[in-house]
Amino acid sequence: MGCVTGFDYIIIGSGTAGSTLAARLSEDEAARVLVLEGGGADRGFWLKLPVGYYKSIYDGRVSHLYRGEQDPGIAERRMDCPRGRVVGGSSSINGLIYIRGQHADFDDWAALGADGWSFNDVLPHFRAIETYAGPPSQLRGAHGPLQVSDLRNDNPACNDWLQAAMAHGLPRNKDFNGDAAYGVGAYQLTLRGRWRDSAATAFLHPALQRPNLTLETNAYASSIIFDGHRATGVRYVKDGATHEAHADCEVILCGGSVQSPQLLQLSGIGPAELLREHGLMVRHDAPEVGENLQDHLQMRTVVELDERGDSLNDHIRNPISLAKMGLEWLVQSRGPLTVGAGQVGGAACTKYAEGGRPDLQLFVMPLSVDKPGKPLHRYSGFTTSFWQCHPESRGSVQIAGTDPFADPLIRTNYLAAEKDQKVIVEGVRLVRELYNRPEFRQRWRREVVPGAECQSDAEVLDAVRQMAGTVYHLVGTCRMGNDARAVVDPALRVNGVERLRVVDASVMPMITSANTNAPTYMIAEKAAAMILADANAT
Repeated sequence: MGCVTGFDYIIIGSGTAGSTLAARLSEDEAARVLVLEGGGADRGFWLKLPVGYYKSIYDGRVSHLYRGEQDPGIAERRMDCPRGRVVGGSSSINGLIYIRGQHADFDDWAALGADGWSFNDVLPHFRAIETYAGPPSQLRGAHGPLQVSDLRNDNPACNDWLQAAMAHGLPRNKDFNGDAAYGVGAYQLTLRGRWRDSAATAFLHPALQRPNLTLETNAYASSIIFDGHRATGVRYVKDGATHEAHADCEVILCGGSVQSPQLLQLSGIGPAELLREHGLMVRHDAPEVGENLQDHLQMRTVVELDERGDSLNDHIRNPISLAKMGLEWLVQSRGPLTVGAGQVGGAACTKYAEGGRPDLQLFVMPLSVDKPGKPLHRYSGFTTSFWQCHPESRGSVQIAGTDPFADPLIRTNYLAAEKDQKVIVEGVRLVRELYNRPEFRQRWRREVVPGAECQSDAEVLDAVRQMAGTVYHLVGTCRMGNDARAVVDPALRVNGVERLRVVDASVMPMITSANTNAPTYMIAEKAAAMILADANAT
């Protein structure tokens, strides 16, 4: 067994949080930082091209292809739950959408016991992350490592959809990361020139020029090493051999909402009954480790456009159109090859929304496909997807045994709450109203998904159960709070042990209303400030 010493901090995972944290901690020249990444290097054209996420999300070479257990809420289907397994983690394979969420999302966190995490508390950290290419604002950052760009593509059908939404009463919103999330407009993306900007390209790779930062790839963490209740290191497997690395200050889990609770449980921190069932020593009985799993369940609606040729389904099969797209991307850093998982969309309220706060997030693309990695449909498809901003249903992540390489049991538990069912049915009805507005109705011929035959609430809900999918926003399994049952405290220290923190999306007490990548960057940025402050105080 190899043994590595000489580090202050060991970070498990080089994803959005891990890369950001490593870069910030290594700014202290005296801090010796080791990053362990279970995947390989983030090389390859499809990892760099913005639209390459269509190929990467389900590529087993760069993605851990987890699957949920059979879920009665989605007609006993097993939901795909891919997570990045590459330097940069999911930020290297995601849909590039950069949106913080509603300001009240973070005020909710504070109200739930995450002291110091209100919107006013976290805004400076959001600003420190980014360089936004749009107009200057006190709400936006101008000097951060991550490049955030406005949409660089124009599509007539998307423009007409926006006109329909505004005629319906939704205001135009020029910056979803500005004063409010409500309304419709174009989404912002993590783009550096014509290429994807990930946590690796923005934070980790530049920081690796420092002599005090070390990255080990293909190094799969198998357990945390303890001396009593004090975390002292990490045991990991690389090239078939087991190694140990030791930390003088802290071990920090950045494995995400599946692997962080899995590693805690394998290390004896979790529900005592579960750990004993698998013959593990109970180091600390933490019943909520792996609980509180949340995700956004997305329902796609698809219509077939008329013959004007404004669907990318048509352009992708036309050699001349393809050449134009490639040239526009290469010369102008614009066009369809620079888009992410949504071009336009916004936040809206159903009749179930409380306090005027949006409960639906909508994403529009001038194409249609069953899921990333599959061919675009052969008809002229146009998609409006949506999800409920704050689902009440909760799932869990639990180890199935003691093998660290075995996937844990992921119970997604979608649509278990009655309110979730009602809101998603209303979402279908709202989207249909937008399709049928005069500003857009003349563009399409037929509704393909869910299909015009689905009209009653029961029929629409059944279609959702059969057709809805994940948007890969798993969060919450290591909930932070100020109560005894919280997995981590508001400083992200794991309760019941010492010198161990969790820094990733798993600490969110409640899922944010929109995409979860931007708030994950923020969590790591704030965590780095807290960790360095603690180190300087001792």
